[in-house]
Amino acid sequence: MAKTLVHREAEPVRVPFLRGILTRSIQEAGLEFEDAYGVASQIREVLREEDEVTTEQIRALVLPLLEPFGEGVQARYRQRRSAVPTVLVRHEDGHEVPFSRGRHRVALAPCGLSLDQRGRIATHVHERLTRERVTEITSGDLGLLTYRVLEEEEGKEVAHRYAVWEEFRHTDRPLLLLVGGATGAGKSTITTELSLRLDIVRAQSTDMLREVMRMMIPARLLPVLHVSSFHAWEAIPANSRCSEDHDTQLANGYLTQLELISVACEAVFQRALHERVSLILEGVHVHPTLLDAIPKGTDAIIVTVMLGVLNPESLKRRLRGRGKKVPGRRAKRYLKHFEEIWRLQSFLLSEADKAGVPIVTDEDVDEASQEVLRIVLEELGRHFEGKPSKVFA
Repeated sequence: MAKTLVHREAEPVRVPFLRGILTRSIQEAGLEFEDAYGVASQIREVLREEDEVTTEQIRALVLPLLEPFGEGVQARYRQRRSAVPTVLVRHEDGHEVPFSRGRHRVALAPCGLSLDQRGRIATHVHERLTRERVTEITSGDLGLLTYRVLEEEEGKEVAHRYAVWEEFRHTDRPLLLLVGGATGAGKSTITTELSLRLDIVRAQSTDMLREVMRMMIPARLLPVLHVSSFHAWEAIPANSRCSEDHDTQLANGYLTQLELISVACEAVFQRALHERVSLILEGVHVHPTLLDAIPKGTDAIIVTVMLGVLNPESLKRRLRGRGKKVPGRRAKRYLKHFEEIWRLQSFLLSEADKAGVPIVTDEDVDEASQEVLRIVLEELGRHFEGKPSKVFA
């Protein structure tokens, strides 16, 4: 079937109807992605047999479908498509881009706000630009306006976090974020969320580093490398652990494996620092002593956090969930060794506590991610002033 062509008013061009473009347009009116995508999908079905349609006709079809989401959404969609001029944001290098509430929500992510809060702030910033009939603004002035809206709507602390992040973002200092925790603590999930919110494209798992090392060094030469961290102690010669209690054996096996993997971690750190890029390293092998693998004298901002699940039944549920989402992760094996996993977590949390490493135990992924973001911004605040007059000059 041929694609429906869209005729844009006042332009002698016709372009294919794209559901993704319409989805983003509806999101700009204030809907979340799933709702906007649903509306755009309905429009696509209506237009399936149409050869050509105008943007005005699409607008007329969309507006009734927005009615269940409130008059405000309808008004913003109608306004955006008609009387509101495009606001161009001029950056320091001279290039200009249209202001987008979607992009602005992303820019607010490091502040530690929820998606709804970020959406509201982005909308208020856009409304002020519209009310004052602004058609062009520098990125610095936009940042200052955003800072003021944050201060009014969310308070001085959140506004300060935004200014601190913007100040850091305009430097070339890398951020090294280390996220530790036992099996099932949520390290991978939270790292993915943090990568998106902090716009960090380089993330590395210590499990992956261990897997690479296993390919290079056979089990007969280094057996402790080829077992899971929670029973690495079994690969240590029996005569060297016969007088130790089980918790000590568990800790020593883990630390022995950590010592090996820290060599690969050091290489990852060196590469990131050499290239001046930010990095998130996550895994069970993120231990306070791993900081020794970071080259001395670096100007990188280094943040370490430890994740934990303090309720054993909650941790078991997570381990079962891993098996459903990723069958290859063998939930049954984890549950079989739950006692070792639980003891290893106790050891890791104790080690983090002794070293002064922040511990995050919130079971909600979004809340835990926001807490880690606050920890990151607190550390950045020790290195940057975050004065609006300086940051947004």
